[in-house]
Amino acid sequence: MEKKYVMQIAQTIKEQLVSLTPMSILMSWDITEFAGTIFKDLPALRLKVNGRLHSGYVIIALNGSDYYEVYLLKGTSAECINEEVCFDELGDIIDRAIESGKDKEEYEQFCSQSLAGQCRVFII
Repeated sequence: MEKKYVMQIAQTIKEQLVSLTPMSILMSWDITEFAGTIFKDLPALRLKVNGRLHSGYVIIALNGSDYYEVYLLKGTSAECINEEVCFDELGDIIDRAIESGKDKEEYEQFCSQSLAGQCRVFII
């Protein structure tokens, strides 16, 4: 697979993720790295994150069906959290896996108790 192609795909994934995910959510992931890579013979974007539920790498790979596959890397193992993700679902799926979880009330309670101020709090 050509490096230029991999980098184009990685850049497209990054642009979709950043433009469609609210900045407060992206900031809560504490992203320190974006990198193009090949994962399981697929062009991909690798993120280094430091979320509440997952710290390490997230891989977003473009599969042959024009869907994204999202993986969490833990040590030497990779956990596929979803293998049919549309571009507009990336932020929500990744956020549930690495930061907010599935229990909205529990996450809001965590955020209200956090002194770091990096959590999202929605006042209604």
